[in-house]
Amino acid sequence: MFRSSDSRPGFIRRIRALPGWIPQGLSEAGYVEGRNVAIEYRWADNQNDRLPMLAEELVSRRVAVIATGGATAAVIAAKAATSTIPIVFAVGGDPVKFGLVASLNRPGGNVTGVSFLSNMLVAKQLELLRELIPCRCHDRGYVVNPNNPQRRV
Repeated sequence: MFRSSDSRPGFIRRIRALPGWIPQGLSEAGYVEGRNVAIEYRWADNQNDRLPMLAEELVSRRVAVIATGGATAAVIAAKAATSTIPIVFAVGGDPVKFGLVASLNRPGGNVTGVSFLSNMLVAKQLELLRELIPCRCHDRGYVVNPNNPQRRV
């Protein structure tokens, strides 16, 4: 498993905040880390250029599945590294638009996951903001990460 825009401490802190974090969820399914399942973590430490190398490393280790979370760049790197190992993702953008899957209802290939389609909601959010807080100003701003591949629409 690897994540593009985070480091190990940040990721672990968020995972442990969720009910049923990874070891507990595995235990409930009959798996015990170190006994009958191994989890290979990889951290890019905010350096997306490392993602292809990390993906290739996981592929060379012949992992059973690659899971990515919240980073389209990580899924893109994993997909480029293998067409046979299952890849599971959670992204905020449109996985069809980024070529990750063929369609939302039939992803095809070895890549599947969850999309929150948050990028598609930005225009609606700004419209609602304008209606909720009427003002005579004409300029409004939206803060984005210009290096995030989800922004490239």
